[in-house]
Amino acid sequence: MSNSLSEAVRRRVRALLSTARFSQFVGVGVAGAAVDNVALLLLVELTALGPVAAKVLSWELSIMVIFAINERWTFAEYGAMTPRALGRRFVRSNAVRFAGFLVTLSVLAILVGWFDVWYLTANLIGIGIGFFVNYTCESLFTWKVHRD
Repeated sequence: MSNSLSEAVRRRVRALLSTARFSQFVGVGVAGAAVDNVALLLLVELTALGPVAAKVLSWELSIMVIFAINERWTFAEYGAMTPRALGRRFVRSNAVRFAGFLVTLSVLAILVGWFDVWYLTANLIGIGIGFFVNYTCESLFTWKVHRD
């Protein structure tokens, strides 16, 4: 590994290990999980949607809430505040969070379909597993925290 590649990896790892930013991300994630679960509950119980289809809608709603809070609090010092830059970060956030969403949705579908776990419990387990994918992708790709 060359020195420049080694330094690039160290810089990214240091950025991910920021205790303050990680704590903020967890707090925002808890708020997002609450939005996700309330929306999921309402969509499943009040519409004809099943848990997997309802999850797609509840996920996007929670992503919008999470993005807004992260933009103003967790990653406030990263990135320009122009409408174009904000729009790019929102699109990038949705794209990188899609990996976490696939993890969450897969866990939900497997736990509900194969193990008959209640859909809200399965969703929380999936969110917990997908959290680390989201933290890494959001930190490094959406807000590029390693470029301090």
